[in-house]
Amino acid sequence: MIMRGTPRKVQLMDTTLRDGEQTQGVSYSPEEKVNLAKALLQQLCVDRIEVASARVSEGEKAAVSNIIQWAREHGLGDRIEVLGFVDYNKSVDWIQQTGGQVVNLLTKGSEKHCHEQLNKTLDQHVCEIRRTVDYALAHNLQVNAYLEDWSNGYRDSRDYVFNMMDQLTNSGIRHFMLPDTLGVMSPEEVFDSFSDMSERYPDQLFDFHPHNDYGLATANVMAAVRAGVSSVHCTVNCMGERAGNASLAEIAVVLRDKLAVDLSIDESYIVQLSNMVESFSGKRVPANAPIVGADVFTQTAGIHADGDHKGGLYKTRLCPERFSRSHTYALGKMSGKASLAKNLEALGLSLSEENQQKVLARIVKLGDSKATITPEDLPFIIADVLESKNYHHIKLLNCSVTSGLNLKSTVSISIEVDGETYQAAGSGNGGFDAFMNALNAVMAPMEYVLPALLDYEVRIPRGGNTNALTECVITWSCDGQETKTRGVHSNQVFAGILATLRVVNLQLHERAATGQVVSMPSASDGQA
Repeated sequence: MIMRGTPRKVQLMDTTLRDGEQTQGVSYSPEEKVNLAKALLQQLCVDRIEVASARVSEGEKAAVSNIIQWAREHGLGDRIEVLGFVDYNKSVDWIQQTGGQVVNLLTKGSEKHCHEQLNKTLDQHVCEIRRTVDYALAHNLQVNAYLEDWSNGYRDSRDYVFNMMDQLTNSGIRHFMLPDTLGVMSPEEVFDSFSDMSERYPDQLFDFHPHNDYGLATANVMAAVRAGVSSVHCTVNCMGERAGNASLAEIAVVLRDKLAVDLSIDESYIVQLSNMVESFSGKRVPANAPIVGADVFTQTAGIHADGDHKGGLYKTRLCPERFSRSHTYALGKMSGKASLAKNLEALGLSLSEENQQKVLARIVKLGDSKATITPEDLPFIIADVLESKNYHHIKLLNCSVTSGLNLKSTVSISIEVDGETYQAAGSGNGGFDAFMNALNAVMAPMEYVLPALLDYEVRIPRGGNTNALTECVITWSCDGQETKTRGVHSNQVFAGILATLRVVNLQLHERAATGQVVSMPSASDGQA
């Protein structure tokens, strides 16, 4: 359903730093929290962020204090929120000591939680809630309230939920935050329940806090917005307990494109924030994750590339440029002439019709063997097929790697560079590090320095045996641009070595193409 007319404003409250940190195995350092908070508010421009739970640790307190100090200096102090508990003054005092201005009070939104977890009646619980709220307001804190397990509470005992709301509507609480704590609701249930809550309490601001246990978080957010909710909660990369929370990237794009909602965020920073959270959390983003996955703007089938080439036939409003990304066209057994043409265009290469057919045949053959083919592989495939020497500036003739327990690794190499042979040795913290030191010794006279290594990934096929080929993919920073190279070998150190030689060949070829050639001393001149 696409809504027409004047866009309605809906707030996004990001809780990556609080609820998202409940992801198994994730704990952000204070410095990481500060950097994420700055990026969320200043670059992505979310409306509010929830950064911590009160009274967790001194480290958490220091992180919250630093975030709030920065936020206040930039006029954003009231957009920082901290989870607090119904404990009269303890949470409020903790938050106030950090300089915080907003407490999100965790209350019990289901009768079962109230009776069985707290062992209290609703009236007793409400009395304690009001006492904590009054204390917070008296100390100049804004108060929002979570009704924990509201989704089950509304389903099992609506009278409990309505009685609770009736007693709290005039308490000074600004936002009533209604969580689907266990992710059990369907879109129909969300729409019906929020419509009911909005009709019963038209003067209240309701937030929706979804979880993704059934994979319905994004659809449930759409239903809540259609029912009139004023704010929705989300996390970057769907971080959160169990199956996680609603994905910020997904709901931001869906609300704009499908419901014509007015949002404050800057979409061009979504992928940057995703990468930051992936790095700090150690939780990898699936390659097919909507918006932020590595492969979601990659066309694999040749017919799709052909349609895009002839008229953008397979492009939609969900275009990669919105997120500072670009379309790519996969190379493999399903590639066609258009897929190859798109990749050649991106690399600034041109081939005759005959040579394109030869290269395409090699690509399809490699794809049949399940080899992963990247755009960075294409120049090497071309060089191999056409017997070109352009990308054969450097060649490994021999290499010996020696490693031992509690000993530095050593490497001896023999390398051919533009027809000259050189030998060198190196030591390091592992065989690959030792090779890099030996290679640098060879290349130094050419005034060539290896690019910075950003990521190093080693993998074997699923179910592979001990003798399986190892694939090493290395991400380099080449003049500010990320470049990936790949090596395949039964020995993972040599796979990394082959990937390294590829990036050296690429850069030496670029030098030669631009006339930046520096002569190497001959082997007879004493090169070590």
